[in-house]
Amino acid sequence: MSSMLAWRTTGEPRGVERTRLAIPDPGPDEVLVRVEVCGICRTDLHVIDHEVPVHLRRVVPGHQAVGRIAAAGSQVQGLATGDVVGVAWLRRTCGECSYCRRGAENLCPLSQYTGWDADGGFAEYLTAPAGYVYPLAEDVDAMETAPLLCAGIIGFRALQRAQLPPGGTLGIYGFGSSAHVTAQLALASGARVFAMTRGEQNRSLARELGAAFVGGEADPPPEPLDSAIVFAPAGELVPVALRATASGGTVVIAGIEMSDIPSLSYADALFHERDLRTVTANTRADGMRFLELAHNLQLRPRIRPIPFDGLPGAIAELREGGARGSMVLQVSEQTR
Repeated sequence: MSSMLAWRTTGEPRGVERTRLAIPDPGPDEVLVRVEVCGICRTDLHVIDHEVPVHLRRVVPGHQAVGRIAAAGSQVQGLATGDVVGVAWLRRTCGECSYCRRGAENLCPLSQYTGWDADGGFAEYLTAPAGYVYPLAEDVDAMETAPLLCAGIIGFRALQRAQLPPGGTLGIYGFGSSAHVTAQLALASGARVFAMTRGEQNRSLARELGAAFVGGEADPPPEPLDSAIVFAPAGELVPVALRATASGGTVVIAGIEMSDIPSLSYADALFHERDLRTVTANTRADGMRFLELAHNLQLRPRIRPIPFDGLPGAIAELREGGARGSMVLQVSEQTR
C-alpha cells in the first residue's frame, strides 16, 4: 500500500476534506509513524479556520498523535520499528539561536510545528524528527495519552508560569481539553480550583472533577484568586481575570490565538503587582516532565472517541463550544 487516508485543509477558511495522499518518506533524522489515534485540539480549529497565519495552504492538521514507528531514517538512533511514540506540537527548532542555547526552544524564531508547518496526525501516517517525539510504554493507553501531548503539556507549562502558591486558589477561565487536565494537576497539588466557563457540559465536568466553585465565564469568584489561567480565546476575559486576582497574583494567557484584549485600567487590573504572562508552545523538557508526572499521578483525561469520518462534526462542535473534555480521532483501524 503506497497511499493513506487523511483529512487536510482545502486552502479556504473552515475548509477540511477527506482525501488520499501518498505515504510520506521519512528524512534522514525522521521517523515514519503509523498513527493509531490523534487528539483534536483547539489549535487545530485555529489552523482550519485561518485564525492563525496559514503556513501551508493544504496541510493535514493534528498534533497529539500516538502510534508506532513504521520506518526510520538513516541517522535515527535510539528508536526502532515498532516502538510506540507520541508526536506533539513542537516539531523542530534550529538548536543554535540564543533561545535554544538557554533552554527556551519554544521561543526559537525558526521553530516548526506539527499540523501547521508539516502534515500532522489526522492521517494514517506522519513523519516527525526523531529528536522531537516522545517514547511511550508498550502498554500505554493511546486514547488517554493523546490529549496529554498538547492539552496536557501546555496546561502544565501554564500552571508553572502561574506561580500558584502551595494550597492556593486557581481560577480557570474556559474549561475545555487543556483546562480539565490542568485542573486535575492543580487539585493533585492541594490547590482549590474555581472554574469560570460557558456551557453546562463544561460546568458539569468542572464539578465532577472537584472544582470548589463553578460559574459563568465572567462571573466573579467567591474570593480573590492567587493565580488564574485564561484558556478561552476571549480577550475580554483578561481584564475580568486580572480584577479577580489578588494583589501579587499572576494571570496567564494559555492560548495560541486570542481576540483583542480591551483597554486595561491600570489601577483596577494591573496595580498592586499583578503579573500578566503568556505561554508560547512548550519545550521538550516540559513534555518529558509532564508525561512523567501524569503517569505518577495517574491523570485521566475525560475522552470521547471520534470515528475517522466524524472529524468535520467534531471540529464544528469544538467551534461552537459544545465539546466536553477531550475528543480523540480514531485513525489506524481505517486500513485494517
